[in-house]
Amino acid sequence: MTELGDDPDVEALAAARREEALATNQRRLIVLAGDRDAGIDAAFDAVRGADVPDDEVTFVTAREGFRFHRVEPKRASSLLGTTRSLVVLDAHEDFSANALGRVAGAVDGGGLLVLLTPALDGWPARRDSFDERLAVPPFAVGDVTGRFRGRLVSTLRDHPGVALVDLDSGTVERDGAYRQGISFDAAPPRVPREVDRRFPRRAYEDCLTADQSEALAALEALTEPGTAVVVEADRGRGKSSAAGLAAGSLAAEGADVVVTAPGKRNAAEVFARAERLLSELGALRGGGADDFDIAADRGGRVRYVPPIEAGAAGADADALVVDEAAALPVRLLESFLAAPAVAFCTTVRGYEGAGRGFAVRFRDRLDDADREVTDARLDDPIRYAAGDPVESWTFRALLLDARPPVDQLVADATPESASYRALSPDDLLADEHLLREAFGLLVLAHYRTEPDDLARLLDAPNLTLRALTHEGRVVSVALLAREGGLDADTRRHMYDGGRVRGNMLPDVFTSQLRDEAAGVPVGYRVMRIATHHAVRSSGLGSRLLSEVRDEFAGDADYLGVGFGATPDLLSFWRDNGYGTVHLSTTRNDTSGEYSALMMRPLSPAGRDLRDRHARWFLGRVGDVLGDALSDLDADVARAALAAVDTAAEPDLSEYEWRVVVGASYGPGLYTTAPGAFRRLGLAHLTNPDRASLAPREERLLVRKVFQTHPWDAVADELDFHSTAGAMRALGDAYEPLVDEYGTDAAHAERERFR
Repeated sequence: MTELGDDPDVEALAAARREEALATNQRRLIVLAGDRDAGIDAAFDAVRGADVPDDEVTFVTAREGFRFHRVEPKRASSLLGTTRSLVVLDAHEDFSANALGRVAGAVDGGGLLVLLTPALDGWPARRDSFDERLAVPPFAVGDVTGRFRGRLVSTLRDHPGVALVDLDSGTVERDGAYRQGISFDAAPPRVPREVDRRFPRRAYEDCLTADQSEALAALEALTEPGTAVVVEADRGRGKSSAAGLAAGSLAAEGADVVVTAPGKRNAAEVFARAERLLSELGALRGGGADDFDIAADRGGRVRYVPPIEAGAAGADADALVVDEAAALPVRLLESFLAAPAVAFCTTVRGYEGAGRGFAVRFRDRLDDADREVTDARLDDPIRYAAGDPVESWTFRALLLDARPPVDQLVADATPESASYRALSPDDLLADEHLLREAFGLLVLAHYRTEPDDLARLLDAPNLTLRALTHEGRVVSVALLAREGGLDADTRRHMYDGGRVRGNMLPDVFTSQLRDEAAGVPVGYRVMRIATHHAVRSSGLGSRLLSEVRDEFAGDADYLGVGFGATPDLLSFWRDNGYGTVHLSTTRNDTSGEYSALMMRPLSPAGRDLRDRHARWFLGRVGDVLGDALSDLDADVARAALAAVDTAAEPDLSEYEWRVVVGASYGPGLYTTAPGAFRRLGLAHLTNPDRASLAPREERLLVRKVFQTHPWDAVADELDFHSTAGAMRALGDAYEPLVDEYGTDAAHAERERFR
């Protein structure tokens, strides 16, 4: 190893770290801190010292004019699935935690990650475009703190394998020499005996580790219907490659394989491996419109389908492969079980921030399904050796391995035993265990948590965190975003169609629902709420929301929430005092769900805002259910309407009552005046305790009266023996509504048919 003194000979430093990285098949990190132009010059010295060919170097920077491959920081995701020998990340402009995580993962074993930063002591105080995105109105960029970068700097100064060069002072703060943690080589891949093997031998020969070979063997279960395979791995372990080898093997035998993932780019490695294997087997027949539709001999096919459509497509295919499953909501994961055979592949720890979300939120439902489930786990890194310091640093710096307390420490937690506390960013930075537990719960609360969320938690002025702890351990957390309190110019900008960051409810109310005054009251939106999986359904979440309500009652006008609507979630928020004020009219591209907005007033101004939007919602929902929401799940519609705090009144004319009575108690027809049936049905669905209807009768109201589905489709969906039976059931469903809501004249009309 080359010994270095205080002279910042970056070329020699890079040569030494590159030699060490190659010898261990690990990676090393070099930080060049100081003036930006000096940093770029020093980065060129590092490339020379590392003796890396130009075509193996990438500069991630907003600057232009390099002879090397260049990627803008906001396009760092384009490096996913690629490997580079040396990557330079310019953190002087457009730097983000997401970009750091994505860039680090692209460096191959034996390679270098070079980070260009401002002077480390002053970096946390600098503000850039990322900070501007955190400064949501009414806050300014001066309100954003630099805690995330301060924590990042501290990890750079004490983590093994990190070299620090202070360009301004001309010194090497740390040389980054590191030879500890080098493990023995991973066991070679195992090729099963011919008698055991279902997939081609070539597929096993393409595996790079024994772990990958074992995962491929587990994926052979996809050749049989009624099976499910779960493949879990940290990032960089070859999970997607194994899935691609399995998909190619199935297609080579003539199978139709559907692949889905949160986005096409997430599935790129699956398709690359599948296509390569089919080519090696001589079974590749060609591609479709793009690289995500591969045809094979014997009618085999590997094709990408977006998550929303994958359940239906998988049901008609031979197998479904789901990559990055933890980044998809449970409702979609459940729909994938319609496929004859399905593989769920997911990252446990990676820049996606998936954590243990898949295991906690979906695994119990998979185990309850009528499936033979096979598990596989990949631990051996593919691109670099175990003990890699760059991997451990990114895990630490970005909290990719954050997790809640172990089950045993919180299993006895109850609403009565828990303590409510505010967790300020300073509290979190002062206690690493507290930070990791709280952020670990937030990761599990949502299917798309990313490193930028850590920066937001520590630095964004509009966010605040509240928690319940049990014996010092975090058992429930709520992340709150302050919204509203906007000035007239900002409100006018929203009303005219401009977007305002970080104010979801005021934005929807103003721009979509045409309420320019909606941005005046101050609210706190519950962005995420999570309870430890070991003590879920024990009342801790409700206790936390109750404490939040009590704390903010004097400081805010309302509490709000927006989420992908499901019956259980709508009921949970209704039980905690929140009322429905809006349903989105488009589905979320990833979750496939319509979003619900709900509010709980805390002041007269908040009550006025809630009441008028609840009233407007009731005024339009009947029409919307028959149009944009005609495919909304009937139980979601029931739960959303039951959660409206203002019950609708039927307000039927005497003539309309005669029509309704005639169709329910007599020989009349619903089609004579469907609007009357809709208004009476709305009165019931917004106050379902007032009259007794069975759930199937309420679904019948939603599907036929509100969503105007054809009678035969309604009868089939709700399991009526015939359309005539469904028609009679609708009339029967309106009898108790006539009894409860009918006027004296309506009741007199009813007596004519008794």
